[in-house]
Amino acid sequence: MSAHSHEQTGTHAHQHSHGHAHGHGHTHDGIDWATMIPDLQRDDAMSAATNAEIARRLVGSIPAGTEAVVLDIGAGAGGQSVAFARELLARGGGRLLIVDAVPELLEVAQQAVKVALDGDDRVHVETVTADAAAEDFGAGLPADLVWASRMVHHLPDQQAGVARFAGLLRPGGRLALAEGGVSVRCLPWELGIGAPGLQDRLLGLRDAGFAQMRTDITGAVSMPYGWNVALTRAGLTEATSFSVLTDHPAPPAPAVRDSVVAWLTGLSERVGERLDAADRATIAALLDRDADTYIGAREDIYILGATTVFVGRR
Repeated sequence: MSAHSHEQTGTHAHQHSHGHAHGHGHTHDGIDWATMIPDLQRDDAMSAATNAEIARRLVGSIPAGTEAVVLDIGAGAGGQSVAFARELLARGGGRLLIVDAVPELLEVAQQAVKVALDGDDRVHVETVTADAAAEDFGAGLPADLVWASRMVHHLPDQQAGVARFAGLLRPGGRLALAEGGVSVRCLPWELGIGAPGLQDRLLGLRDAGFAQMRTDITGAVSMPYGWNVALTRAGLTEATSFSVLTDHPAPPAPAVRDSVVAWLTGLSERVGERLDAADRATIAALLDRDADTYIGAREDIYILGATTVFVGRR
């Protein structure tokens, strides 16, 4: 879907936002993902090394000697698609299918991959507009790797979604889900303005909002167990996981400064009026570019998070 925010919904905006399957009339979470493209692209830039490591590990597990088929479901702005395309190129070529419910996201992802491939046609790229929650969801080709990042948790029935994705694999193929992990953190505990621990309060309210989002999805089905169990229940074997850090330490580079400002802006907008007045005033001061309290001018901001990938084999 889109996004790769680093989390449930994205700083990634994702955390920062979301890697999710989305859409304008086709998504089930009420989020207008097309308006989030700049945030998703910023998240992708911050996650480039993370995405490359994930692609290296997953594409590297595909047996040699076959034309590898990779399916990226809920590709967002295309950051992970780009990493998959580069890794496929490194092994001599393959096929990459980019799937999303939002046409605007598909267009952006396809263009990002086109730029990355720079005219090399050994990787055949196709886009598919589809709702991953539809009973008849499919992509036409049996895949060696099916990837879904932070999008299954937007589907009404998460277990049914995992089973549907597992059905897209050829024998021996792997389904990889980026879910969970460790929320991105960007701020020191004490900022010299407002009460200490602002970041923890924001993340707590965001998590409560995520729970409410799940509750509000029409037809939502509870999944009271972890993603490795979901993979096993979908009929896959060897269910395991690995985690990759996203780490941009202080002092921050200019792009990190911009990303932290976007992270704080997006997080505060998501929790909105649930913040108390004192914290809202603190955030207003932190986001005031003309004030000496501006968060983007600090030397002690950073980006640190972990993406966990759950993998099962058919």
